[in-house]
Amino acid sequence: MLYHEAMEYLQNLTKFGMNFGLGRITELLRRLGDPHLGIKVLHVGGTNGKGSTTAMLAAVLQRAGYRVGTFTSPHLHSYTERYRINGREIETERVAELITRLRPHLEAMVREGFEHPTEFEVSTAMAFCYFLDEKVDYLVLEVGLGGAIDSTNVVNPLLSIITNVAMDHMDYLGKTVAEIARVKAGIIKPGVPAVTAADDPRALQIIEQTCREKQSSLVRVGSDVSWVYGDRSLAGQYFDYYGLKWRLPKLWIPLIGAHQVVNAATALAALEVLAGRGVRLDERAVREGLAATVWPARLELIGEKPPVLIDAAHNYDGAHSLRAALDQYFPDREIIMVLGMLGDKERAKVVAELVPRARHVIITRPNSPRAGDWMQLAGEARRYVPRVDTVENIGDAIRAGMALAGAGDLVCVTGSIYMVAEAREVVLELNGKTAGAPGR
Repeated sequence: MLYHEAMEYLQNLTKFGMNFGLGRITELLRRLGDPHLGIKVLHVGGTNGKGSTTAMLAAVLQRAGYRVGTFTSPHLHSYTERYRINGREIETERVAELITRLRPHLEAMVREGFEHPTEFEVSTAMAFCYFLDEKVDYLVLEVGLGGAIDSTNVVNPLLSIITNVAMDHMDYLGKTVAEIARVKAGIIKPGVPAVTAADDPRALQIIEQTCREKQSSLVRVGSDVSWVYGDRSLAGQYFDYYGLKWRLPKLWIPLIGAHQVVNAATALAALEVLAGRGVRLDERAVREGLAATVWPARLELIGEKPPVLIDAAHNYDGAHSLRAALDQYFPDREIIMVLGMLGDKERAKVVAELVPRARHVIITRPNSPRAGDWMQLAGEARRYVPRVDTVENIGDAIRAGMALAGAGDLVCVTGSIYMVAEAREVVLELNGKTAGAPGR
């Protein structure tokens, strides 16, 4: 099977939709020899910040000399981004080989009366096969959706990390913070230590209760470990970390936004727990790993004429962090905002948070079946600013936004990751860069 054939086969599996539960993935992995049980896993869940925290953990472990795999989703530009070893994406030929290996097992499951695994379940099984084959020292595994019901939750991890809990995917996870927290806390395993940066008391109560029930130690980021913000610029920021035992002044991360310091503190707390369990880490690896972290499309600034800030703020919590960053880093700039969101998000709340900060707004349509009535966003936006346009094609929307920007203005592109990914390709192309690399 060639790569394009493998991708077509995999995309056809989306017809099975979101079908939660661990039965299908458990059966598939059994047929594959349970590859997930042969890998040392750090399991990262939460509403926002999973990807950044995963990237920081992996970067530090790599600098410490380990061979580190990461499995993340969704991807920005290429499916191969989901599978990385020491930052390097899987080869397309290897993807085709893995799907070829799994296909007979999928067909046998259906013949024998099992439900067909979903696209994400197949992707997850591929990850376990790949990283076991490649003999990674550690796999930093990002939860796809939720926790308890997510196909990644078949692992027996060394550590469970829950970055935070906020309102998102309510149709699947629950209608309250407590309900969502209960699903997120499903990745906590008996006797396995946990780390969380959840600061909502309702969510934290659920996580603490789950840890007590499962006799798992818990490190709370913000109380058990803390930080102090330092100097910042558009290239990144400094902070001091006060951990369980570590005291690390003037750490640097090449990411902007106060929330990224919280993500960094979460990664550091997790690394401290690992160090306490015998994982060899030193201060040099910590400093160099954090400083080398790359995570595109999260408050990523590209170009200068005009500068374009790209951020996948796909829910209200993300929008709140973006608004704080706009006020903090660009207080005097007028903003042209290009916004596109999926139909199952808290659109009105996101618009109320972000749009008042803009001078002119362009609403565009995410390239997803879940886009819904995308033009409804324009009506919401007009409640806050008079100048609102609708441009369905994402590339045309980006070009229109950049054309509207005058000297000293900022173009802010945000919303669904499906929209932001396509927009980023256009912005990079207009600035003579290629997708896959950071924009600066």
